[in-house]
Amino acid sequence: MIRHALRGPSLAVVACALALTACATTDGPGASANDGASSPSRERTLARGLDYAANLDPYPSTYQALPRENLAIVGGTVLTGTDQRIENGVVLMSDGKVEAVGPANTPVPAGYRVVDARGRFVTPGIIDVHSHLGVYPSPGVTGMSDGNEATNPNTAQVWAEHSIWPQDPGFNTARAGGITTLQILPGSANLFGGRSVTVRNVPSITMQGMKFPGAPYGVKMACGENPSRVYGNRNQSPATGMGNVAGYRAAFIAAQDYRDKWDKWRASGEGSPPTRNLQNETLAGVLDGSIMVQNHCYRADEMAVMMDIADEFGFRITAFHHAIEAYKLAPQLAAAGVCADMWTGWWGFKMEALDAIEENAALVDAPEGSCAVIHSDDAQLTQRLNQEAAAALAAGRRAGLNISEEHAISWITSNAARSIGLGDETGSLEAGKRGDVVIWSANPFSIYARADQVFIDGSLTFDRFDARYQPVSDYELGQPGFGIAAANIAPGAR
Repeated sequence: MIRHALRGPSLAVVACALALTACATTDGPGASANDGASSPSRERTLARGLDYAANLDPYPSTYQALPRENLAIVGGTVLTGTDQRIENGVVLMSDGKVEAVGPANTPVPAGYRVVDARGRFVTPGIIDVHSHLGVYPSPGVTGMSDGNEATNPNTAQVWAEHSIWPQDPGFNTARAGGITTLQILPGSANLFGGRSVTVRNVPSITMQGMKFPGAPYGVKMACGENPSRVYGNRNQSPATGMGNVAGYRAAFIAAQDYRDKWDKWRASGEGSPPTRNLQNETLAGVLDGSIMVQNHCYRADEMAVMMDIADEFGFRITAFHHAIEAYKLAPQLAAAGVCADMWTGWWGFKMEALDAIEENAALVDAPEGSCAVIHSDDAQLTQRLNQEAAAALAAGRRAGLNISEEHAISWITSNAARSIGLGDETGSLEAGKRGDVVIWSANPFSIYARADQVFIDGSLTFDRFDARYQPVSDYELGQPGFGIAAANIAPGAR
C-alpha cells in the first residue's frame, strides 16, 4: 500500500482572515487616526463559531502529494486537453507541476527520469464532476448510505465532505480508470441537497487528506421529479414543478435577507448580531459568487426556468447535471456560460429522462463558448469515462459533426475542470498546471484502452504493472477473494 504523511492545516484561510481584518480596519483617504476606534463594529468580537467570516475554512485540507520526482514522459501521442495533438510528444514535470509540453525535440533536463510512452497515449488526468463515491460507497448497505439528507426540501446546510468514507474501494477502481479528481455531491432528493466537495483521488485515512486545497464549494440543487416526488409522497410541498420553483425563490429571499442583516450589523455594530444560520450561509455564498451552483436538471424547459431564477436573484448557474435535453438549448447555455454535465447512454429510467439522444454532448459542444462535459454519477461508469466520451464522440460524428479526438478529450478533462471551478489548476497539460497525467495503453477513445500509469501532482499513484502502486482500502483487506488473480489479471490491477 502507498503511504504518505498528512500535512498540517492549510494557511489559505489565514490570508482570507487577514484580508477581512484589513478591510475592517483600514481607514479611507483623509480619515483621522481615531476614526477606527470609534466604530462599534470594530470593538466587538463574537464568540468562536458564531461569525462565519472569522473562519472561512473550518475543515481545512491536509492533502499532501505522494513522493515524486522530476519526470519526462516521451514518445507518446499527447492529447493536451487544449485541442492539441502532439505525435511523439514530450511532457516534462517538475516539483509536481507540468513544466513543458512539446514535440520530440523538446530538451529533457539532466536528472529527469524518462518514462517511455512509445505506442501509447498521454492525456491530462480524468475529472469526474458528478460522483457519489464515499457518500454512497461500497458496500451498498443502509449503514453506509450517507448521500441524501432527505429530511427537508432545503438542506443547504449540510456538506458532502462530512459523509465521505475515504475507505470506499471505489476510489481505487476509479483511479485505475484514470480518475485523478472528483467532485463529490450530495444526492438529489431535495431542492437544495447541500454543499459539494472536490477531492484528489489519493489514498487517505481522512476526508481532509483528500480534499483539494482551495477548491471552490458548490451547492447541489435539484429540479424536476426527484424533490416533488419525495416530498409530494409525504403530502408536503413541493409536490409539483410550481412548488419546486416557489421553494427555490423562498430560499433565496431568506438568504438575501440574511446576508443584508449581516452586512448592516457589520457596518453599524448596533444591536445584536444575526444568529448564524448554516442553510442561509450557503445560499448567501451563491448570491455573492463564492459558491457555485451544481444543478441536477434533465429537461430543457426546466433549465430555462432555473436560468430565469438565477437572473431574478443575481447569481449564476455553473453547470446543469445529467442535462438529458441540453441539446435543445445549446446556444442559450453557451451564451450564459453554463456547462452541461452529461451521460451518453443513460436515459428512459423516468419521464424526465425520456427525450435523450446520444448526440447530446456533441450538439452542446457545437456553439462558440460552450462547455460540454461527460460525467458518471456511478461507481462503475466512473471507471470508464473515456469510453463514455468515445461513445459521445462517435454519435456526434455520425450526425455529421467534425469533432477531433484532441477536442473531445476536453469533455472529461479541461471542460470538466471548468465545471468545478478549477480550470486554472488542472484539466490540461499546460506549463504551470498540476501534474495530473494518465498514460494509456492505447487510444483512450478505444474500448480496449486501459490506464497504465496515473500521476497526481507528478506522483505515480497507480501503475498497472507494479503492485506497489495498486493501493487497496483497509476495507478490502481480508475480504473473501482478496489477493486471488482473476481473468489473468494480477491482484490489485483493476
